[in-house]
Amino acid sequence: RVDVIWHLIKDAEFRDNPPNPHYVEGRPPHEKILTQYSTDQDEVHEVIAEMRAVVDEFPDRVLIGEVYLPLQRLVAYYGNDLGGAHLPFNFALLSTLWSARSIEKIIHDHEAALPAGAWPNWVLGNHDRPRVASRVGTAQAGVAAMLLLTLRGTPTLYYGDEIGMRQMPIAPEQVRDPFEKNVPGLGVGRDGCRTPMQWDASENAGFSTARPWLPLAHDAARENVASLGTDPKSILNLYKALIALRKKLPALMTGAYEPISAQGDLLLYRRRGDDTSLTVVLNLAAEPISVTSSAIGFGKKTVLSTFMDRAGEPIEGVLELRGNEGVIVGSID
Repeated sequence: RVDVIWHLIKDAEFRDNPPNPHYVEGRPPHEKILTQYSTDQDEVHEVIAEMRAVVDEFPDRVLIGEVYLPLQRLVAYYGNDLGGAHLPFNFALLSTLWSARSIEKIIHDHEAALPAGAWPNWVLGNHDRPRVASRVGTAQAGVAAMLLLTLRGTPTLYYGDEIGMRQMPIAPEQVRDPFEKNVPGLGVGRDGCRTPMQWDASENAGFSTARPWLPLAHDAARENVASLGTDPKSILNLYKALIALRKKLPALMTGAYEPISAQGDLLLYRRRGDDTSLTVVLNLAAEPISVTSSAIGFGKKTVLSTFMDRAGEPIEGVLELRGNEGVIVGSID
């Protein structure tokens, strides 16, 4: 995993970056310039190709690049003849509106922009952005998990998302992120999504025998791996069930992605393999919603619900989704 891979090469003539005409006073100072000459230079792809050649000398390897760029520039990092990064990180879902049409458009655009033979990837949380459970709401965290783990491509999970960790408010005297320290008060600090992993209810949440450098979340004694692991309906066990289902069903691992509908708060898509197809039905709102069998197929049953309570339920005419519920539908056992 190569950090800020699009920054690796600077302008050969060392020209100064131009000023940003849209800079707003009070924003971080680095936004005063446009990084025209210090990022995404043509030569960077030659360097990445050399990295890839070295990586390819080893078995079971993958080259991942951190890239924050518009889609058409991002996919260039797969390289000529796919000789660049195996996975240029796709961060589009980190900043999208949490709506069916917005998400469907991101999926469609990414799939359409991929070079022939390129493998997609998806990210819902990382060390730079607020936690997904805080961005979309705790009630939607399970729906977000189902989205991430049923799209075509490699999903990347950020530690703590599997137990629903939320953004932690950090007092000024507890700040550790140099970004926030350099420009205090602007709210650019990233410490809130970097608090210690919550393993159990012991001192320091089982993360360390020493005092961690960031404070623990207030709910660490309750919301931790040990506690949630014993709750069959917890978000932790939902993540485990989704991962197990991906491993079991080739349709989810390597099957095609087929959009069905993105209307209102309802997002539907199908994953189709050689022998099996599965329909993913996501309710992105708190209100219940009904889905007819004509949209998802007849003679189906629920395979997995984000509420972990209706596996194998036959669908007769209409699938009734509760608020904040996602369901995988199919005809498998």
